[in-house]
Amino acid sequence: GRKRHIVVDTIGLMVGLTVHSADIQDRDGAPDLLRTIKHRWPWLLHVFADGGYAGDKLKGRLKKVGKWTLEIIKRTDKAKGFELLPRRWVVERTFAWLGRSRRLAKDWEKSIASAEAWIMIAHIRIMIKRLSRYCYR
Repeated sequence: GRKRHIVVDTIGLMVGLTVHSADIQDRDGAPDLLRTIKHRWPWLLHVFADGGYAGDKLKGRLKKVGKWTLEIIKRTDKAKGFELLPRRWVVERTFAWLGRSRRLAKDWEKSIASAEAWIMIAHIRIMIKRLSRYCYR
């Protein structure tokens, strides 16, 4: 299997993307993901992440990559059922938008580069759809 990691802005548009094999933990894949956006978005300094990215090992590796402030968004232990977590829902919503693409419903790709390309194509399709609604009204 594969894991998809994305970085999104505050409205849910994809800023960065990394796909790797499923045997790599989330916190081990995060430095590679942030390294991909470091030069294109140098002013980005604060990153929100879910509990899978927690750990001192990751914070140490991120210091080598750039000047990142990592804020982990976790559920409280007292919560029962669904709880809306701040900022985390933005990434989940983007994954839901990408999930509407039939090509991404299952892992059909043989290479990681191909998987990343199809995710980018799905995201471009989302952006074109939004732009066309904005431009023709």
